[in-house]
Amino acid sequence: MYEYELYRSTSAELIRRADAEREIGRARLARRAARRTGRGDPEGKVVEDRRTRFAPAA
Repeated sequence: MYEYELYRSTSAELIRRADAEREIGRARLARRAARRTGRGDPEGKVVEDRRTRFAPAA
């Protein structure tokens, strides 16, 4: 009987972990989708060039 209870406890824990991992995956997909929705927006975020416009002074 003890082995069966241990098996059920372990099984329940694995199911909880799998559900948590699925939720994390869904959250990642939702964030990724939210980032991609603004890409075609003509009034979207302006990304400045990382290079400087002027050469360093000698």
